[in-house]
Amino acid sequence: MKILKNEELNRPGIRTYQSLEKMNLTVVLDNVRSGMNIGSVFRSADSFLVEQLVLCGISACPPDREILKTALGATESVTWSYFDSTYAALKELKEKGYRIWAVEQCQNSIPLNSISVTDSPVALVFGHEVKGVDPALAPLIDGCIEVPQSGTKHSLNIAVCAGIVLWEFYKNKVLENS
Repeated sequence: MKILKNEELNRPGIRTYQSLEKMNLTVVLDNVRSGMNIGSVFRSADSFLVEQLVLCGISACPPDREILKTALGATESVTWSYFDSTYAALKELKEKGYRIWAVEQCQNSIPLNSISVTDSPVALVFGHEVKGVDPALAPLIDGCIEVPQSGTKHSLNIAVCAGIVLWEFYKNKVLENS
């Protein structure tokens, strides 16, 4: 077994990456309090060609030290914006034609493995580490996606959850279409 060095991975530089076609997928972080979780989501967004990351409410923004520590440069490659209000961010996305899915355990949530991925624009909302997605956002949300779990814990860390969900969309939108 030979472990590849970074320069052997043939990854694009930032300028080339920014010109690549992205998934029609936006990630919205609703009051995520940990800069390290936010940085990890930046890295997953970079890895899986996410169109943009929207940080809302108490979510820290680059150049926050914790974000930069875990993002490892992804804050430079991933397009991002900030809104004081998650509601305002979702309203704007809705007006642009996005379907909005909360990644949350809800009544009638759809298991991630049952999601039908389409080419229409989608926004995925990930919530606060303890409180989850704010219920006040419900009027703007088209449905809930849930990551099936079998353990004793009730939830996944937001960064882990985002990685799993983004992989599933990437696998279905990018890999299966190439």
